[in-house]
Amino acid sequence: MPVSPPTLAALLKRTFGYSTFRPLQREIIEATLADQDVFALLPTGGGKSLCFQLPALARPGLTVVVSPLIALMKDQVDQLQASGVAATFLNSSLKAEESRARLAQ
Repeated sequence: MPVSPPTLAALLKRTFGYSTFRPLQREIIEATLADQDVFALLPTGGGKSLCFQLPALARPGLTVVVSPLIALMKDQVDQLQASGVAATFLNSSLKAEESRARLAQ
């Protein structure tokens, strides 16, 4: 079921504190929510993270994001948690028992 543009804007404002999308973000997010295959190439600082975070919040269930950058994982999870979003990360910096605990949550 597609999420309406006003709902996306409200979710953007409520969760991330932004009033408007950056260029191409809305189109990328809407295509994702329409179950289209999406390849988004944006510059550093172009808002790529929001392009997968917002659709994850707009749909029920679990979203898994694969990232090669451990520091980016931590920063994104910290920001999501500060906004009240249930989020965690798994990577090689965690001990096995911590990874298991996070998976159980």
